[in-house]
Amino acid sequence: DSDLSMRTLSTPSPALIFPLNSPGFQNGRGSSTSSSSVTGETVAMVHSPPPTRLTHPLIRLASKHQKEQANIDRLPDHSMIQIFSFLPTNQLCRCARVCRRWYNLAWDPRLWRTIRLTGETINVDRALKVLTRRLCQDTPNVCLMLETVTVSGCRRLTDRGLYTIAQCCPELRRLEVSGCYNISNEAVFDVVSLCPNLEHLDVSGCSKVTCISLTREASIKLSPLHGKQISIRYLDMTDCFVLEDEGLHTIAAHCTQLTHLYLRRCVRITDEGLRYLMIYCTSIKELSVSDCRFVSDFGMREIAKLESRLRYLSIAHCGRITDVGIRYIAKYCSKLRYLNARGCEGITDHGVEYLAKNCTKLKSLDIGKCPLVSDTGLEFLALNCFNLKRLSLKSCESITGQGLQIVAANCFDLQMLNVQDCDVSVDALRFVKRHCKRCIIEHTNPAFF
Repeated sequence: DSDLSMRTLSTPSPALIFPLNSPGFQNGRGSSTSSSSVTGETVAMVHSPPPTRLTHPLIRLASKHQKEQANIDRLPDHSMIQIFSFLPTNQLCRCARVCRRWYNLAWDPRLWRTIRLTGETINVDRALKVLTRRLCQDTPNVCLMLETVTVSGCRRLTDRGLYTIAQCCPELRRLEVSGCYNISNEAVFDVVSLCPNLEHLDVSGCSKVTCISLTREASIKLSPLHGKQISIRYLDMTDCFVLEDEGLHTIAAHCTQLTHLYLRRCVRITDEGLRYLMIYCTSIKELSVSDCRFVSDFGMREIAKLESRLRYLSIAHCGRITDVGIRYIAKYCSKLRYLNARGCEGITDHGVEYLAKNCTKLKSLDIGKCPLVSDTGLEFLALNCFNLKRLSLKSCESITGQGLQIVAANCFDLQMLNVQDCDVSVDALRFVKRHCKRCIIEHTNPAFF
């Protein structure tokens, strides 16, 4: 009985993790939250062992006789686990308190590859500590099944919570802590150093994070080529305002396997930082430097060194980029599929011409707020980029209905067209709708509906 009581105490109750009336936290298999608030009865259940029968007040028996087995208990274990796989984390914790069988099924390792916590009021540090302690029960101090931890928007997450993950989850492959602005470099370094299989890291909105690197202890233990030991391929540092060129240099030197890198609104990054990046990270397929106002045509020359590997590029609102930078990209990155150049006012029809003739497999293009792009540029697009599916021309003052008709007559697979704040007629919009039947048109013309 004492052993059973200890096992019951190790089962995290929602009341231990969340304050009363909290929406609860979620697992990776579902996005719904608990529909009922945690009651005092749930708190009391922590101190009693799981009953041998289904006596939980929320479970209805199939018969009027209490001793008769419930229909759901007739299902085999694998069916029950399949049902549990659709439950959020807080509901799994509740199911573990129904009976002994449900306790064992709810903590099946296959159900705990992902932990997802959301909400500003959740005590995330304590939740991670309680959950990892239970998941480490069969393998002391090590949680081998957990691969994904998502705590996006949890502002109460601190370095203590990340230390728990780093020390207990060596098999972690994906970590998302976007919007958690209380974490620092040291905690991120610990996770990267102690989780060698980490491939996906999202620290967007973490304003205190200025670098990604191994800890000093880990660097000493590894060889001089220890940078290759960091297996991160996906890194999102959007809104990490303090990131500078030197920090980007360190990231590039340690994360040489990067394929996806997002530096949106990292306003201190310059062309020099991109030069460091291209020296070490030659496998990048997707790159975003949108709103990095110090990036210029020289930075585009560096990015062009990725050549045919580059498929996605966002340079939105980089006002120092002109046709010269676009020519670098068009000449060397022939397999580009997506380009967002919104707000790059130095781009003209000549830049669009080079892009259309060299990147013929382009599928998505945003040249909104480029006042120097006219119908001539659209004609080059229409005659070369037949696979174009998404085109944004928002606030392009020189665009008319004639250019749209040329695009619609050649790009039959067009699925999205944005012509908001453009001077185009209703007849031109109807022409587009008639030739591109699956196209969704975003416009500001009240006469067209």
